[in-house]
Amino acid sequence: MTDRWIELDGLVNMRDLGGLPTRGGRRTASGRLIRSDNLQDLTGADVTRLVDELGVSDIVDLRTEVEVHLEGPGPLRRVESLTHHHHSLIAARVEEDLDELAAKALAVPWRAEGTRRDASFWAEHYLGYLAARPDSVSAALRVVAEAQGAVVVHCAAGKDRTGTVVAMALDVAGVPHDEIVADYVLTAERIELIIGRLMPRPAYGHALAKQSVDEQSPKAESIEAILRAVDAGWGGAAGWLVAHGWTEAEATRLRGRLTE
Repeated sequence: MTDRWIELDGLVNMRDLGGLPTRGGRRTASGRLIRSDNLQDLTGADVTRLVDELGVSDIVDLRTEVEVHLEGPGPLRRVESLTHHHHSLIAARVEEDLDELAAKALAVPWRAEGTRRDASFWAEHYLGYLAARPDSVSAALRVVAEAQGAVVVHCAAGKDRTGTVVAMALDVAGVPHDEIVADYVLTAERIELIIGRLMPRPAYGHALAKQSVDEQSPKAESIEAILRAVDAGWGGAAGWLVAHGWTEAEATRLRGRLTE
């Protein structure tokens, strides 16, 4: 277990990315980057804690437009001090009316029914985020670099899309790969609670009903595939960002923002 969990009534998979060691002998800073499952069920007390106690200033939402449409605005949308950023990691494949997609519950049309979601499946999926939506990954990380307060990055479960962006951020910060992997698989401690939250929701229940808990549980090999690929292709996440339009100074700023 870890003491980095942030316990709120309205979610089950939120934790601070502070306190992790870096290869340079430093630590990641607390109160800068927070990962989470979806924020639709936050109570008034939850909102107060996030904004007033934890100093959250920005929300990065990685869900698709269809998911946002189905779920509707969450309680944080009413907080004027927060800046919301929507950067979907799933590229739109077809032009279709959002209401039609909602009615068909196609919010997550990732693979044909019957596909086994093993470690290789998720690895391919995560690499697909980088290939199909580098703009969104880059934009999400830019929010982290430039925010005045803590940034909450979330998707639905806080596992896959969030895990990809967080892994890239931690790699830029210089966190060793084994520590990044350990943070990613930590979500397994909460996976049944996560599924329990998502099952009643129209965007996710239909798909989750046909999958096992094991298929949804994070596997180390999945996130390792991203770290290896980015390291081999660009010398790490910072190099990937520079190849996608960042300057070296901007990558250094992100690193400084994330470390003490």
